[in-house]
Amino acid sequence: MTAIDGNLLLERLSDRLDGIRGRLTPNAPMDQITWFRTGGPAELLFQPADADDLAEFLKVLPADVPFTVVGVGSNLLVRDGGIPGVVIRLSAKGFGQVALQDGNRILAGAALPDKRLAAFALSQSLSGFSFYHGIPGSIGGALRMNAGANGGETRERVVEVYAVDRQGNRHTLSNEAMGYSYRHSGAPKDLIFTGALFEGYPEDEAVIKAEMDAVQHHRETVQPVKEKTGGSTFKNPEGTSAWKEVDKAGCRGLMIGGAQMSPMHCNFMINTGTATSHDLETLGETVRAEVLETSGIRLEWEIKRIGLFRPGQEVQEFMGRML
Repeated sequence: MTAIDGNLLLERLSDRLDGIRGRLTPNAPMDQITWFRTGGPAELLFQPADADDLAEFLKVLPADVPFTVVGVGSNLLVRDGGIPGVVIRLSAKGFGQVALQDGNRILAGAALPDKRLAAFALSQSLSGFSFYHGIPGSIGGALRMNAGANGGETRERVVEVYAVDRQGNRHTLSNEAMGYSYRHSGAPKDLIFTGALFEGYPEDEAVIKAEMDAVQHHRETVQPVKEKTGGSTFKNPEGTSAWKEVDKAGCRGLMIGGAQMSPMHCNFMINTGTATSHDLETLGETVRAEVLETSGIRLEWEIKRIGLFRPGQEVQEFMGRML
């Protein structure tokens, strides 16, 4: 029995939806979207047809109805109680475009997978995008969190970002206006990124291909890429690596329920097959408590956690020693 009912919300919005072309799904199962394969339903899932459709929907969405934006679900933990309000997920058809522009620039939609951007840049002999080959997310998420890997970061390639705000107004943000820092963007939280303009530099295709192969080899040899995981669980603290601190605290391979810190790369949480979101978040907070006790470091989550806890299954920060 879920605490949210998308049919009631859809009925409330029904007289506002004339002309909206996107797909609306009440009580949409989020465990089919997230890479962890856990979590409760979205009260109402909206997949806009394109940027115009998104803007029109936001203009008619009542101010008291919250919305949450999700991408491919690779770096996302949806809590078991589900997500209240509207979940907006940009479709590949409406937001997955990629095209070459003048001046070694590439226009990419927010739903384009990061790996597709890297592959397109390779096809145009443009360097600077190889690190995206190792990030299992989409451009929208990369823009929001300044995604990076293998020595590269999103902020190094972004020229400008296109977005729609809560009232349906369009915005263009410069690189500086994005307020980038490590795994963070200072752009307003209510902005939904619809795409961006990137810039690379010419390079021999063989050189770029070798860089991408090195990125792929690194992922396959040190990360549990075949598991149900959300990628890096914690941000790297200043002066050290998160996995080193997790390992030092004795948490490599630690299990709670069906959730485990990967024995292969202990900054990766995995669903071994039976985990709930409660198991995963409890494991993460337990690890944070152990690292704090061992090293005095307060690890910060890199995985985005959203939604409601089930009653009686609330997870507190730094839950304390459970080993």
